[in-house]
Amino acid sequence: MIITTKGTEIDAPTGSGTASNVGSAALVRCANAGGTARLVTLEQSDGTDIGTFTVPANGVQYVWKAVTDKIFAAHADIKLSAVAQN
Repeated sequence: MIITTKGTEIDAPTGSGTASNVGSAALVRCANAGGTARLVTLEQSDGTDIGTFTVPANGVQYVWKAVTDKIFAAHADIKLSAVAQN
């Protein structure tokens, strides 16, 4: 996949109360910088969980979301960045 970077990469917040909408991005790159698979949670702006997925060790996943939806992860090994698909 070819992408355009739309913002600065951040460490994933590690709790629902600090979840990020990643600059109101609709497409988010979730990169795992660590050697352990990590759980990522996508939630609505009110904190209601939409779903979860696992990013494999040293892996990358992309997630489409509503611009108001938020993301957090089980560990700050997950790095989030707003991107656009070309």
